[in-house]
Amino acid sequence: MKKPAMVIGAGAVALLVVAVALVVRPGSDPVAAQQSSPVAAVAGGPAVARLGNQQVSPQELQTLLATVPPETREQLRGNREALERWIRARLAEKAVLEQADAQGWAQRPDVARQTRAATEQIVFRDYLRSVSEVPADYPSAADLQKAYDAGKANWQTPALYRVSQIFLGVNEPQNFEAVRKLAAELSKKVQATPGDFAALATQYSQDRVTAERGGDTGLQPLQQLVPEVRGAVARLKVGAISDPVQSAAGFHVIKLTEQQPARTATLDELRDQLTQALRAQRQEQIAQAYLDGMLNTATLSIDGAELNKILEEKQ
Repeated sequence: MKKPAMVIGAGAVALLVVAVALVVRPGSDPVAAQQSSPVAAVAGGPAVARLGNQQVSPQELQTLLATVPPETREQLRGNREALERWIRARLAEKAVLEQADAQGWAQRPDVARQTRAATEQIVFRDYLRSVSEVPADYPSAADLQKAYDAGKANWQTPALYRVSQIFLGVNEPQNFEAVRKLAAELSKKVQATPGDFAALATQYSQDRVTAERGGDTGLQPLQQLVPEVRGAVARLKVGAISDPVQSAAGFHVIKLTEQQPARTATLDELRDQLTQALRAQRQEQIAQAYLDGMLNTATLSIDGAELNKILEEKQ
């Protein structure tokens, strides 16, 4: 059973880590960010993919998988299409970099300025991170309890519904009546013999992902369901089966198999998220204190006249 999704309110104690998107976009992915110039293929070396002189090595792909969060890593492992898109985009990026390198593009004054600025930011962030490390034992159990209690009104899980469906799509207008009639027949049949629902969903449902699970769509809040289905589910009791529900895509025969009421998430359920949030918050506080200390211990002077001259210049 999947863990319920938490609905977290705003506030300093409610800082939570945002999940990384499933598809890593070329140019912003962690592997590409570490490569500043094209990497030529090693003759005879293993490669996941090659394009001319360029390759994506097993190590590069492993670095990508090691960099993303565990949940995203598992999704990527099961999403061959997303991985292959990233591989193709990475090879194209390397080929472009190879051409630019051959033309001495990195030595252009404007590119060199941007490179220096980017290098400074990398060094700045990395060094600041090194001087603002959070103690390993933070937060304590008392810190976690305090943060949990302070935001307790926000740690809500909505009511969750486990729904199974038999979905029949209407691909052509002329097929509408035939699909409606089949949906009505299936609804009548499973209302009479609810135990047959999973078998009929596997046989008839055109949503093949859920059909393979006997129509089960998993636990989810009402807000994640299409409006027409949402209304039907809200009226069902556990174990009940709906008449055909028409949506823009076709007809749905719905069975409500489980319902969990809204509740407050426990500290144990939120422990990892709160720990990460509090550590990130503390690191930011330490870093800011370090920067403030740099300003306080140095002789700072601002030439107002020179500043005004620059601001008054026409760009």
